[in-house]
Amino acid sequence: MTAPRTIGALAAVGIVALALTGCVAKSDVAASGALTVTSTDTSCDVSTGTAASGTLAFDVTNKGSQVTEFYLLAKDGLRIVGEVENIAPGTQRSLTVVAQPGDYFTLCKPGMVGEGVGRRAFTVSGEKVAASGADAAQKKQAVDLYASFVKDQVEQLLPRVKVFTAAYAAGDDAAARAQFPQVRSFYERIEPIAESLGDLDPKIDFRELDAVAEGIPWTGFHRIEKDLWVPARDAVNSDGSTPAWKDWSPSTPAERKTMGDGLEANVQQLYDYVHGADFTKALEGQGVAGLSNGAIGLLDEVAKSKITGEEDWWSGTDLYDFAANVEGSKLAFSLVKDFAVSQGASGKDLAARIDKGYTDLEAKLATYGSLEKGFPAYSTLSEADRRDLTNLINALAEPLSRLTSTILE
Repeated sequence: MTAPRTIGALAAVGIVALALTGCVAKSDVAASGALTVTSTDTSCDVSTGTAASGTLAFDVTNKGSQVTEFYLLAKDGLRIVGEVENIAPGTQRSLTVVAQPGDYFTLCKPGMVGEGVGRRAFTVSGEKVAASGADAAQKKQAVDLYASFVKDQVEQLLPRVKVFTAAYAAGDDAAARAQFPQVRSFYERIEPIAESLGDLDPKIDFRELDAVAEGIPWTGFHRIEKDLWVPARDAVNSDGSTPAWKDWSPSTPAERKTMGDGLEANVQQLYDYVHGADFTKALEGQGVAGLSNGAIGLLDEVAKSKITGEEDWWSGTDLYDFAANVEGSKLAFSLVKDFAVSQGASGKDLAARIDKGYTDLEAKLATYGSLEKGFPAYSTLSEADRRDLTNLINALAEPLSRLTSTILE
């Protein structure tokens, strides 16, 4: 990350657009009855993998030994259509959603951490369902689903950090290097949440020069990164002049243990925050404007440090962060897109331009790789490549900058 910026607590990632789906009152459930879900510590069995579009209810019974959650995810596996959490062993809770035609996934998350179990395709057929409900109710729903997305990302981040820091502390640098960019993707989609908590993001993700400038201890991902990619003796830092070894030396095994424990503790603090009442209050206070500003803020993250190659200076894994930031920004936009479209011809035009901007930028990123398959080192990109990426970012940033004012008209 770069030095601190003022970004609302909602900046980061989003969920599915409101016209696509939404939570509704249980009383609106169609007469066809609820779908049943049985969750255990290792499985997530849904009574059917298909349904007709409209209001669906999932009655989830937890037959496992841990508190669990149930998710209905969009086709991309990231956007949360609906989620019910805190289902204690031996109890039942229900999730009710309005599902549009399309492909989805269901899964359960025993222990409320990790990537979940029993992931299964779920298909909805039929006609598109018209959006309904008061504007205020739809906006609250957007915020609630955004909160679910953030929780899911942190729930996946925490166990991965533990595995990553264990490899680092044990001196298994090959494993830790392979995990580094993948683990960070979960954080990069929601980074502004940590930024809103004062010193938490600096502890987790400050670069060396920023920590020195702020006069604070340098800890977190990038401190570990430098241990994993030890620079040459004559290397310089990202400012182009500070010697890489100035006031720095590789961590001892004991120091590695301390660094790893510290990162894990700070991510645990983030986990505790997003599962607490203060997080909910912060989201509600910002409203959908915070989501819109989040889409803008995450694209700014790309423009300020990823496009220059300064973020992951020693590892060269900036394209992973770049892609995760773009994913988060696009998801935030998808959540508020319908509010822009509802503003008439100008809103529809703005949304179309933003859609095209994301499509073009993602297509260019795909020529280098993906988060799943990997990206090359950022240093392998030519000046022409970087210029093309910069132009695409600028082409998206201009209409995106007008999104918040449009949805609040």
